[in-house]
Amino acid sequence: DCTVVGANTVTLTVTDNNNNVSTCTATVTVEDNVDPVAICQDIIVQLDGTGTAVITPADIDNGSNDACGIASLSIDQDTFTCANSGETVTLTVTDVNGNVSTCTAVVGVEDNVDPTPICQDITVQLDASGNVSIIADDIDNGSFDNCGTVTLSADITDFDCSDVGTNTVVLTVEDSSGNTATCTATVTVEDIVAPIAICQDITVQLDASGNASITTGDIDNGSSDNCAIASLALDITAFTCADVGVNPVVLTVTDVNGNTASCGANVTVEDNVDPVAICQDITVQ
Repeated sequence: DCTVVGANTVTLTVTDNNNNVSTCTATVTVEDNVDPVAICQDIIVQLDGTGTAVITPADIDNGSNDACGIASLSIDQDTFTCANSGETVTLTVTDVNGNVSTCTAVVGVEDNVDPTPICQDITVQLDASGNVSIIADDIDNGSFDNCGTVTLSADITDFDCSDVGTNTVVLTVEDSSGNTATCTATVTVEDIVAPIAICQDITVQLDASGNASITTGDIDNGSSDNCAIASLALDITAFTCADVGVNPVVLTVTDVNGNTASCGANVTVEDNVDPVAICQDITVQ
């Protein structure tokens, strides 16, 4: 049997009819020329966080056997990366007597590791029309995946005056295998665009008491802002006889986000009220 593979000394004993005995020896060489039975199985392996998977011969062996015993199992490829998909691997089975047999298995490679999302907070400025847009890359801060390339998307990309302040934006990172992960970033929207102040010159008349007053609406000539105007203010609103003539005034426009602008106008004060003539009779000598 397998335990006596090799040279074996066998003694032949010859006995004649008169019980005379003689012996001789022979060498019986036992050989094992039967190849082992190589049996493979297909497997699927998962890539790790570095994008690598390592297998052993035992992973694809499916019960290979030999009458005398298996000495070793070996494979022609044991390391797989993101670049591999379904690789054919050869298992070599060697028995204790040097006989060799092979079989093949398909090793499927799967990437079930989510990418690593990394977000960063940003501050953006509204434009003159009261709008601003971002792209996913603006809030990405180096997201990565074990297999390299990732696709980025943000749930909010467009902002307007109603978004002034802090806004939470979700960044979704997807790898080439469809695995996804998310992180959040704070997008602070600022309005630093000053309003447009537009003034007009006006002429006012003193009343019978020698006074005149104006409002911001009298001087404003269509001031505007990319978001909205909160208030209008004048440095001078009341005039008297002392102001007859041209008087420079300043209109200050403040928008809803605290930005200001100003313009100047001339207020011409006129006195078109006739005096009150009062006579008295007198006697002279």
